[in-house]
Amino acid sequence: MKGDTADFAQRLRRVLPTGWFPDTAPALDTLLQGLGQGWADLYAMLTTVQTQTRLTTVQGAFLDLAAADYRGAGGLMRRGGEPDAAYRARLLPIFRDRVTRPALIARLKTLTGNAPVVFEPTRPGDTGGYGIACGYGVAGGYGSLVLPDQFFVTVQRPAGAGIPLVAGYGSPSGGYGVGRAVYGTLASELPHVTDMDIYAAVNDVRPAGSIAWVALTGAAIGGYGFWDETFVWDSSTWAS
Repeated sequence: MKGDTADFAQRLRRVLPTGWFPDTAPALDTLLQGLGQGWADLYAMLTTVQTQTRLTTVQGAFLDLAAADYRGAGGLMRRGGEPDAAYRARLLPIFRDRVTRPALIARLKTLTGNAPVVFEPTRPGDTGGYGIACGYGVAGGYGSLVLPDQFFVTVQRPAGAGIPLVAGYGSPSGGYGVGRAVYGTLASELPHVTDMDIYAAVNDVRPAGSIAWVALTGAAIGGYGFWDETFVWDSSTWAS
């Protein structure tokens, strides 16, 4: 195989002067194998280094170092037992669009699998008005000009995927004495998107100086979040 010990030994043998050694030379082959091992190690190291220079291919501890470089120390930590592919998928959004409404919707849809509902109280397209569909039971909401640079986001949490390789109650393939069963928690489910992941995504996309009110729905202990710069405040007073 290209780059292994045998490959380099053959390359060295081909550059030796013709006629110096017989076709079968065990002592020479052993010597060339030793030299080839060193070159093979260097080739493997260079290949590894080349892989670690790109965020799409970096692996292992180097992926954690890349996350620290791009997001700052402690900015995006790897979860316990999280594989490289899943961690890289959470890190790559640094290259996605920001600051716009479509960017916010796209980011949250990618994260949760559900398109969020975005409401801007100063945007006629959201509140409705003359010539724009509005009214009870029709598109639109209460607008307000006293809420500049603010918007409301309703995000549905992703549905739990269960615990891999484990059947649950009511499943014909699992249960006590049948199949594989464990005592699990919600934290054991994969994929696992926390409320803080959603808050962080909104905070990462929103324009600087704006305020995002975030309502979380779906199966989990819910609440509402308020992002202003890097501060989050949990409340239970706002409802859509």
